[in-house]
Amino acid sequence: MKKSRFTDAQIMGILRQAEEGIPVLTLCREHQMSSATFYKWRAKYGGMDASMISEMKGLEDENRRLKKMFAELSMQNELLKEALGKNNPAIPAPGDGRDSCGATRDQYCVGVPDVWAQRDVLSL
Repeated sequence: MKKSRFTDAQIMGILRQAEEGIPVLTLCREHQMSSATFYKWRAKYGGMDASMISEMKGLEDENRRLKKMFAELSMQNELLKEALGKNNPAIPAPGDGRDSCGATRDQYCVGVPDVWAQRDVLSL
């Protein structure tokens, strides 16, 4: 992110000068900045003091850091989901009617007891 060439105190001073009645074009010429920059500052920092500006910038930095962490964790989560889905085809998706070995209700797994036949006994 581009660093501003004006400090928080300078920005507050320029905004105070404008509130005192100095024309915006004069301020912009004096400080060698565009009028768009001034109006952007006024919209963003209008009515604040220096401590509020520094607090807001700290919160913006924290918000940027948390968004980056969230994006990284989301990407890791998606990668893990894909890896588990591709590497373990024997694990059935919930509700697809398959046993733990991948057989449907009409098929039998070798070495696995037929739990569908004992379903009524198990539900008691």
